[in-house]
Amino acid sequence: MEETKIYGYMRVSSREQNEDRQRIALLEMGVPEKNIFMDKLSGKDFVRPQYKKLLRKLDDHSVLYVKSIDRLGRNYTDLNEQWRIITKEHKADIVVIDMPILDTRREKNLLGTFISDIVLALLSFVAENERTNIRQRQAEGIAAAKAKGVKFGRPPLPIPDNFYQVHKDWRAGKISMEEAGRRCNMSAKTFYCKAIKYEKST
Repeated sequence: MEETKIYGYMRVSSREQNEDRQRIALLEMGVPEKNIFMDKLSGKDFVRPQYKKLLRKLDDHSVLYVKSIDRLGRNYTDLNEQWRIITKEHKADIVVIDMPILDTRREKNLLGTFISDIVLALLSFVAENERTNIRQRQAEGIAAAKAKGVKFGRPPLPIPDNFYQVHKDWRAGKISMEEAGRRCNMSAKTFYCKAIKYEKST
């Protein structure tokens, strides 16, 4: 009988700092370090290099561990489709550590599969709904801040003291735009933008 191969999958976004928690949880479940695959990407889709690499290794003698369902994905439709691909096409088992009922090794009968499918559908819906709510709250927060006069993005560079003389020399054809930018300690493009803005204001 072929030995069971144990794998783990982790996903962190660039803003998240929970990589260690996921790794510790996977190691505690007996996943070998070399069999842990991690993507540093959002969960909006499954265009992920390490996930695709992992998928190619899964077969009917594999068990895949993830700490929580949102580490696998947050898009309701895609998440359910990938679950089907892993369990039906690759015939591998999945264990969601934070949700023991989502363990396809248990209750291989029709009722067990039915319960797992319902729980998966519910959790993936909640995961996607939360992602939608986060985006909405961010948009509302930005709109409210803008209404209060809060400005986003980098503050504009202050105009150096020599800008007006440099601008005059540049317009007189004495120096190039690149040289004008260097004298003002800014790029040629930035100098040009500030020059046009200055000319419109005078």
